Amino acid sequence: MDVILLERIAKLGQMGETVKVRDGYARNYLLPTGRALRANAANKARFEAERVVLEARNLERRNEAQTVADTLDGKSFIVVRSAGETGQLYGSVATRDIVEILADEGFSISRNQVVLNHPIKTVGLHKVEIQLHAEVSVTVELNVARTAEEAERQKKGEDLTSADAIYGVDEDALRPEDFFNPDADYDLDEDDAEEGEEAEASAEDDGEEEDKNA
Repeated sequence: MDVILLERIAKLGQMGETVKVRDGYARNYLLPTGRALRANAANKARFEAERVVLEARNLERRNEAQTVADTLDGKSFIVVRSAGETGQLYGSVATRDIVEILADEGFSISRNQVVLNHPIKTVGLHKVEIQLHAEVSVTVELNVARTAEEAERQKKGEDLTSADAIYGVDEDALRPEDFFNPDADYDLDEDDAEEGEEAEASAEDDGEEEDKNA
């Protein structure tokens, strides 16, 4: 579908340009959000008549986006998720989650403004781009961790994707004696102790019987 852009769209074109886009992209995003008009003679005339107003509106939106950018750019957000010892999440952090995380901190953005090619599936520090306006974008950091405490450790540069890193244990160096003390005197419970005494008495009786028969 050919559309007339009512504002600059990254990787697409400048305000007033006629560009060809996928039908779904036009119907689901550009047209309903007021970012473009269908390309025809009537809309071209409409755009020229409203150009001054559109440019003023675009400048206002850009200034509003820049105000948000000045506060949001470079901020770090802790995201607590369940994960295995290797750092693989039991699930993922998707665009919808990022919108909710920022909303909880007072930043109102839409899913279309989050630039995320693939959901986040591991713990760690992840950079995510937020496109606040066609001419204004920022980068935020998502500190994805199992707990708030581990998030603080990751912030200091620790890599928590192994048992060694998480618990301070070198799995390859573990030996049997690391799990129990071979010299320890382990206490038997009452039933085990009685069974041991009965077995010992039975062995003594068998020995005496053999001596009589001899």
